[in-house]
Amino acid sequence: MKVGIVGAGAVGSTAAYALVLQGTASDIVLVDLNTKLAEAQAQDIQHATPFAWSSRVRAGGYADLAGSEVVVLAAGAAQRPGDSRLDLLERNATVFRQIVPAVLDNAPDAVLLVASNPVDVVTDIVARLSGLPAGRVFGSGTILDSARFRALLAEHLGISPTSVHAYVLGEHGDSEVLWWSGATAGGIPVAEVADQLGRPLDDAARATIDESVRRAAYRIIDGKGATWFGIGAGLSRIIRAINKDERLLLSVSALTPEIEGIADVTLSLPRIVGAGGVLETLNPAFSDEERAALRRSALVLREAADSVKL
Repeated sequence: MKVGIVGAGAVGSTAAYALVLQGTASDIVLVDLNTKLAEAQAQDIQHATPFAWSSRVRAGGYADLAGSEVVVLAAGAAQRPGDSRLDLLERNATVFRQIVPAVLDNAPDAVLLVASNPVDVVTDIVARLSGLPAGRVFGSGTILDSARFRALLAEHLGISPTSVHAYVLGEHGDSEVLWWSGATAGGIPVAEVADQLGRPLDDAARATIDESVRRAAYRIIDGKGATWFGIGAGLSRIIRAINKDERLLLSVSALTPEIEGIADVTLSLPRIVGAGGVLETLNPAFSDEERAALRRSALVLREAADSVKL
């Protein structure tokens, strides 16, 4: 499988590294405005291949994306001191007006996987600019938030995270919604599992987990400036689902015709990911509280997307 990655910074390069470690892609091309950075990252990752899987990792230009099945968009402007969210969105819209046509001119059949933040609105921008079917343009969304939710629930229950199925939905950001009513372990609602194991999920425990999931990125950014390992691994997992046509359920961000009365909003829901991108979207059963929270999240994202003029 050939994968292109536009943006060779921390997220893009870590995604490439994860692809090599997992043996998901045989050919990886890093494209960046800073060609020296792309070349250095590609060489560094290529030198790890003897310890992992045999993959070709190289730097290149947009023309080198030809034949890519997936192109990860990890480029974009960084937020500057004093910037408003709208300032950042406007600058990223300018960046992607240049990137998207260049990618599609050279890899017209690729799935576009957006990793740039704010990921939901950037995904909306890329979808509008590309004109591609909704399933071929989607963002990493809340895949990392969901992983954090699963890990913390597993820690509380004293079981493996692979036995926990739980999703964070809506925005990848402050208005995200932890779908507690749908969280299970071994097919059993987590509240029941917690009671059987003598580790009850009371209001205090839920509040601690909610806060830990919701504030994780802030704590990591405070400590080291940005997050990249978790999302890099998440992007690699998404690409493996596409490559193997796994039809895997993931909480990724895509244009949604309607959710809780809000039309045409890009946000995360449980979606089936396989060959070609997002194949289907599931509509979960929410509690009244979760339904109201998801509507608020959708409104936040709809207003943010509307603020960006293309």
